[in-house]
Amino acid sequence: MKILKIILACLLLQHTIVAQDAVHNYGNIQIHDDGLVGFHMDVINNGAFNQNKGLVGFYSFDKALTISGGSNPIFYDFEVAVDNDLYIDNTVGIQNNANFIAGDIVTSRVASEVNINFINDSFYTGEANFTKVDGYTAISKKSEFTFPIGQFDKIRPLTIESIGSNDYAKSAYYYEDPNTPSVFNTSFSTFIKENEALSISEYEFWHLESTIPSKVTLTWDEESNAYLFGETIAEIKVVGWSVIDNIWVDLGNTNVEGDFTNGSVTSVEFIPSDYEIITLGGNSDIIETLDNITLDNYYMTPNGDGINDYLEIEGIDSSPNNVLQIYNRYGRLVFSKNNYSDEFTGISNVNGVIAKNIGLPSGIYFYIVSLNDLNYKHQGYLYLTTYDEN
Repeated sequence: MKILKIILACLLLQHTIVAQDAVHNYGNIQIHDDGLVGFHMDVINNGAFNQNKGLVGFYSFDKALTISGGSNPIFYDFEVAVDNDLYIDNTVGIQNNANFIAGDIVTSRVASEVNINFINDSFYTGEANFTKVDGYTAISKKSEFTFPIGQFDKIRPLTIESIGSNDYAKSAYYYEDPNTPSVFNTSFSTFIKENEALSISEYEFWHLESTIPSKVTLTWDEESNAYLFGETIAEIKVVGWSVIDNIWVDLGNTNVEGDFTNGSVTSVEFIPSDYEIITLGGNSDIIETLDNITLDNYYMTPNGDGINDYLEIEGIDSSPNNVLQIYNRYGRLVFSKNNYSDEFTGISNVNGVIAKNIGLPSGIYFYIVSLNDLNYKHQGYLYLTTYDEN
């Protein structure tokens, strides 16, 4: 085969060196139309590896693999079957097709310029919760694209529909609270918004860069708690943190599909790079303050000393028909009670992240209480300190 001749020539010229743990390319590798190359070890590319046809695959069943080096490879057809994920330390271009078979492609969230870049008419197949890009995906010379992005064990694609071709655009998904982002140099307070009626997700956000006016479609799953954004999914919208005004802004909805468990919402047209991050939002259900009820943030130390041992919500007896839900910082429900009356003592009553009837670890939680008799809903924070290892 042509490709075998190419690799043999490179080895003889000492331009490509196969070490124990990696293939080092210092020369010029070119894969022709019917070429097929499979790598079962890391690739360090410091030479030309960007004039390719055929297929390049990365395969491993017992360890992670890495593509690195000072020169960016560009592949025609590209497939990944790496159970423990393929890590990208320099940008990889795709000219035709990327096939996700096993494992994620992981790129840096600190250096967004390191990404998987889909060029011109390129596309992908096989995307799913455990076969996606965990980090940044980019596009070049495209006006429409669905980024196969996510984090951890979830794929959360973002679709862009631009009025013209993007010379370059990129996006990543973050499964974290925008109030406390992990890699950005600032926070995006969900309390700073253009109007009090606007609600903003505290569970996730997307970063999208594009200078072309575009519509953007975001997705949600059951862990997005989309029901918090309205009585119906028609109230769900896209919201963005304005780069100029440093405030959350309503980016509207032109189409909403699905239900509160799984669905998507499409924004109005806007310039993505005018917004640092975007996420899901809706219409706040919080109405005017009630004179006979004061809802606040709470502090609990359930150690049996009789002080702050349980969550006592002042005035909740004015609405016996109520619902209390408590979530951890990742947005996972840990406690739920209809007709609540001072029962929460730091013990979960929901199967999920932590076993039912097990004490919750110290940390910040948030609660949502719905006082149905008064048509009132409130969200606040709960600071839980425990003294036993759970």
